[in-house]
Amino acid sequence: MATNTTATSVSSTNSVFKTLSAISIKDKIERKGNLDYLSWANAWSLLKTHYPNAQRKIYEHEHTGLNYFTDGTTAYVKVGIIVNDIEHIDYLPVMDFRNNAIPIGKLTSMDVNKTIQRSTAKAIAMHGLGLSLWTGEDVPELTTSAPVAPVATSELVVLEKDSANWAKVTKYIEENKPFGVEVIVKQLSRKYKMSPAIKKEITNLVGA
Repeated sequence: MATNTTATSVSSTNSVFKTLSAISIKDKIERKGNLDYLSWANAWSLLKTHYPNAQRKIYEHEHTGLNYFTDGTTAYVKVGIIVNDIEHIDYLPVMDFRNNAIPIGKLTSMDVNKTIQRSTAKAIAMHGLGLSLWTGEDVPELTTSAPVAPVATSELVVLEKDSANWAKVTKYIEENKPFGVEVIVKQLSRKYKMSPAIKKEITNLVGA
């Protein structure tokens, strides 16, 4: 009797995802500033605990042998995580702390190494572990992370420059400048109602 390999593969994928996405990561989450994140090391440890045969594959350029790829201007890494013969591959640009691609002429081995770690965490998340943390933009300098938004309320608070909330907001902006104005405004909009003038003021504070 022939084996339905497609059905088996889909079943395996669903089983891995179901298992990993159900794992509680609360005691593994770390904090940096206003950010919660799951480090690549913790993600890898949890993955190997449940799937000891899981493997990581760091792809190297066919001709140069280097562990990154380039278009001549910027660079990116390619990392695959294999679980039960299912591989998820993540492609991640080598970025600075502002989430901007680093010019190839300024690229360092440390930049590449950090990107490989972040890419490892993302590839693991694609299998289900810690995926919920990737609800916003990719966060540079961290692994599997997402900005923590202000506490949600039932009604949006009108944000005014001279209000008591403005001091809290300016502090939040200062601590999260590396993520850029788009991410910051998106997070603040979960609690505050902002006029075009206020958004412009936030843009000026971020320095975008």
